[in-house]
Amino acid sequence: MSINEDLLPLFCDDSPSWGTPLVMAGPCSAESRQQVLDTAAALAAAGIRVFRAGVWKPRTKPGGFEGIGSPALEWLAEVKRTTGMLVATEVATERHVHEALHAGVDVIWLGARTSANPFAVQEIANVLATLPEARRNGLTVLVKNPVNPDLELWIGALERIHRAGVRRLGAIHRGFSSYGRHIYRNPPKWRIPIELHRRLPNLPIICDPSHIGGKRELIAPLSQQALDMNFNGLIVETHCTPDAALSDAAQQITPEVLAYTLSSLKVPTVGVTTESLGLLRQQIDRIDDDLLELLAKRMRVARDIGCYKKEHNMPVVQEGRYNDLMERRVRSAETLGMSTDFIRTILATIHEESVRQQLEICSDTAAGKTDADSAATGEKAAK
Repeated sequence: MSINEDLLPLFCDDSPSWGTPLVMAGPCSAESRQQVLDTAAALAAAGIRVFRAGVWKPRTKPGGFEGIGSPALEWLAEVKRTTGMLVATEVATERHVHEALHAGVDVIWLGARTSANPFAVQEIANVLATLPEARRNGLTVLVKNPVNPDLELWIGALERIHRAGVRRLGAIHRGFSSYGRHIYRNPPKWRIPIELHRRLPNLPIICDPSHIGGKRELIAPLSQQALDMNFNGLIVETHCTPDAALSDAAQQITPEVLAYTLSSLKVPTVGVTTESLGLLRQQIDRIDDDLLELLAKRMRVARDIGCYKKEHNMPVVQEGRYNDLMERRVRSAETLGMSTDFIRTILATIHEESVRQQLEICSDTAAGKTDADSAATGEKAAK
């Protein structure tokens, strides 16, 4: 059965008191009992229903703070008893799952490094499959996107967990790793979660603005963008004293700042009629049709150029011409109010298709020449 067909609400208590959007919050790492309890109390007072905290914290390089480990689960259990909040933590191994569930954790999530590894995901899925049905049906499992922008790998991880019998299943979008310096710690590449929603429309998707932005000042605008794109909720790293945090201090905010941020977000109205958008959407459809015709026309010219290059023994790819075209088009796009990254992606894709079609022509011509040569050789042999 597909993921779209039999999902349950993310939480057993699906009452309106959860609010819109759903918000999970808490520190990147559970560092001490007092830090956990102070942060949880402040979040509970702000109306947050799910407390998140990292117990095991694998870092990129050894030597840093890698979490308290299993003893921190006792602090999460205390949060659950004293505040009534659900508690959530990340798991990466079979042992993590067993220990988290034994401690009464309500929500587990698979991190970006784990979801990128099918062996690790399957190890966790195997544990979940052995749980009593009642326990499995009461457990919420969230899967973060892999570190690399691979939608199929993300869906594959979700399918493995679903096949284990988990029905309270959701995805977390935390952005994607990239080389070099960027505005965002993990660029969001919004088209990927949008495509995930198109393919799995019943799957809840939660946005992680803390990991996408990497800076606390980016949390509010990223949260608003996520809500504008109809994400189902947010998971925000929140710490009672964020500047003193032992991990990811720059991307954590206080419970007070979180409350203010949530109060300032504009949640899109659900169920508003779209009749007034009909004419505008018709315009978009016509423009898209025109774009396809123009692209087809451009490819016909590209194929003609490919024939010319073949006849004159010219290389298919001419780097100087491509670089000049790219820079001129990017400057023109900027004057028209378009993103340079957007136009570079579009032009690179068009160029790639043009090269493919020109190489196809050269291959066809070469194949034709080979066939002709073979035929001529055969005729000579016959004579």
